[in-house]
Amino acid sequence: MSYYKHHLFFCLNQRSNGEACCAQHDAQAAFDHCKARVKAEGLAGPGGVRVNKAGCLDRCAGGPVAVVYPEATWYTFVDSSDIDEIVDSHLKQGRVVERLLLPPSVGR
Repeated sequence: MSYYKHHLFFCLNQRSNGEACCAQHDAQAAFDHCKARVKAEGLAGPGGVRVNKAGCLDRCAGGPVAVVYPEATWYTFVDSSDIDEIVDSHLKQGRVVERLLLPPSVGR
């Protein structure tokens, strides 16, 4: 058994050269919202969920992006309601949110 049931990484990378990056899509606000929701739902901590910041996850064209491990489920999102759906469906009930999946072909 792993230390966390789910480990969620949000790309918060900011590129200074003007290239596409997750920070351009207010990924920090999504991260903050997710972290607060996970804590409010009592999901945070060992045996539960860990929400982490990440640097570039190299899938910039689909930004903003987040990935849930150990499933390696890649998501893109638009707003806090999308984050709520990921928390409620994937993190609480183990159901992948199909409509928010990042296609495997999307890279940098």
